[in-house]
Amino acid sequence: MSTENSSLPTSTSEARMPEAVIGEEMMESMRAKIGVDLRIGHSVNNEEATRIAVAKFAGGIGDVNELWTDAERGRASDYGAPVAPPSFVIGCFSGIQFGWPGLGSFHSATDMDLFRPVYWGDTITASCRYDGFTGPRPSSFARQMVTDHFTNSYTNQLGETVAEIRWQVVNYERATARKNNSERKPLTIPHPWTSGEIEEVEKQVLTEQPRGEEPRYFEDVEVGDTVSRLTKGPVGLTDEVAFIAGGGTPIPRLKAHAASLVDYAAHPAWSFRDPTTGAQEPIYAVHYNRAAANAMGVAFQYDVGFQRQCWQIQLMTHWVGDAGWVKHLDSQYRGFVYLSDVIELGGEVVGKEVSEDGESLVHVTTFARNQRGEDVMPGKATVGLPSRTSATTPAARRARSRF
Repeated sequence: MSTENSSLPTSTSEARMPEAVIGEEMMESMRAKIGVDLRIGHSVNNEEATRIAVAKFAGGIGDVNELWTDAERGRASDYGAPVAPPSFVIGCFSGIQFGWPGLGSFHSATDMDLFRPVYWGDTITASCRYDGFTGPRPSSFARQMVTDHFTNSYTNQLGETVAEIRWQVVNYERATARKNNSERKPLTIPHPWTSGEIEEVEKQVLTEQPRGEEPRYFEDVEVGDTVSRLTKGPVGLTDEVAFIAGGGTPIPRLKAHAASLVDYAAHPAWSFRDPTTGAQEPIYAVHYNRAAANAMGVAFQYDVGFQRQCWQIQLMTHWVGDAGWVKHLDSQYRGFVYLSDVIELGGEVVGKEVSEDGESLVHVTTFARNQRGEDVMPGKATVGLPSRTSATTPAARRARSRF
């Protein structure tokens, strides 16, 4: 494995990554790790929700809601102080490269609970537990796959759990995936947008504003109502870089020169040799380096799973307004969002209820459709909305009493 990663570029101009097949010895090694709290220090990106850290993260996911970036707006809100977007915990720690050496992997599903707001100045401590794997199972993408299950927990400086994320990663045999990909009907990537089409997409993006300070009341919402649209794209290289810079998902944290080479020498499976530049690059570069994506068995650079998750959260925070709360989300990541794709997110109200503790809840199904008409992230959400019969909004319920 290490010789493949450290070899000099060849005349094939093709990036190569370590390759393995799923076998009993590999699975037995992973079974021994079930229940372990993983060492994640090398993948933690933010520990404190400073004003700048929050602004960089909000910008990195493309969220224009000034509630996250304007201190006065935060103080005037039901939170009583400046806050971060609920997805900010993902910018603290999201994922980790773990086990299955020589296999490719991609994030396939997320189920998350959001319990409390993250305020400016909060310190967030993350943990990650390996809950085991399911499979192997046959796959049309690769010969066979196994699915890992993890639980992330996020705690603030007061010892309060602010969020919990349960997520899945599919691991597959790279060599088979690359061969199968070469035999599939090719997509037209990058998408051949006309200048007029791009202009219309960007106009649409600029019209999509968060609900903001105007409450969306529980009594005004009906089953069958649609959730306001949110558009992303055409997804570009800088969109991926901005997500990383905001604390996105470098697993492990990205480094340069000697700092990276020390890591790659200790962990050969973390890198590959770029055939054009000769530099060692992180496997994470599949999100912005075409040679890396091809070596992973994918046709083109593609988005990050947790990046897509942040879009679903933003869809819902835009819709509920400043006084609402996004309580629970789950989503399935189906297919890849390639650079140049345009994704339209939306949803529909499918249920309403008042919880046992008196909170007015709305249940929503969500979608994320690309320009080819594929739903690349079907999901669900449960949100709390203010009620005309209650003096306390969902945001106020969760507001901290002292600062």
